[in-house]
Amino acid sequence: MAFLDAPLDSVDAYVRFLSAQDMPVLRQTVRELEALRTAQDSISGKRIAAVVLADPLMTAKLLATLQATRTPAQNRDITTIDRAIMMMGVGPFFDMFSAMPTVEDVLADRRDALVGVLKVIGRARKATHYARDWAILRHDLDVDEITVAALLLEAVDILCWTFAPALTLQVHAMQHANRWLRSAEAQRAVFGVSALEIQVALVRAWKLPDLLVALMDESSAANPRVHNVLLAADFARHVADGWSNDALPDDIAEIEKLVRVPREALLARLGVPGQELYRFFPPAT
Repeated sequence: MAFLDAPLDSVDAYVRFLSAQDMPVLRQTVRELEALRTAQDSISGKRIAAVVLADPLMTAKLLATLQATRTPAQNRDITTIDRAIMMMGVGPFFDMFSAMPTVEDVLADRRDALVGVLKVIGRARKATHYARDWAILRHDLDVDEITVAALLLEAVDILCWTFAPALTLQVHAMQHANRWLRSAEAQRAVFGVSALEIQVALVRAWKLPDLLVALMDESSAANPRVHNVLLAADFARHVADGWSNDALPDDIAEIEKLVRVPREALLARLGVPGQELYRFFPPAT
């Protein structure tokens, strides 16, 4: 497994490097899929999809593999994980995704980076939970598409922690020293490009369906579906710092507009602690 210890000279160079790696997945994913493999004749694609969707790396690996192996006759885009498994078939799925490397093994000698990547994966899972819940409240046409897009939004950050741990730790140290420093600025200072720039190019290189790419496109944030995905990622990132994060009142105001749920009910749904509730009610007039 190759590690990147010095910045590359372009976005395309990062895409080539990342595309050449055998993407690892979580050890728990490998264990759960192996357990399901022994009962593959009696399980559904949805049961397998639940395991895949708990792991952003496995989700990206499955979709990228499906796109790379699709035939000209398969002209319909697959935008959800259970459909991807149905298209592939349960048996071929298990044959293709066996003996996968794990993040824990790849970063066994870089414990600080392993902690970092697991935190980002945890944040991605929370973002996915929020995005799915809000999509249900909005009566979205396809909640599963929103779920996948929200999970993939953190894929490049996770890959940077995995394959460029030394550089990513530099970014983390810069932000720790200056909490007002934006992620993109710190990333450009260290990598020469931002994670978003790599992400846009990488999902194109993976040939992910246009719909999923569009749902992660910040330039289309006015679209309610895209806003749903991006706002969930922002909220998960901010709340990871604690309910005192200065950005949360604005986030919650945006969530309220998006899902059209009364503020008190929304705060309860988001699990805001009682001692923090006062921060999220508009001042009395």
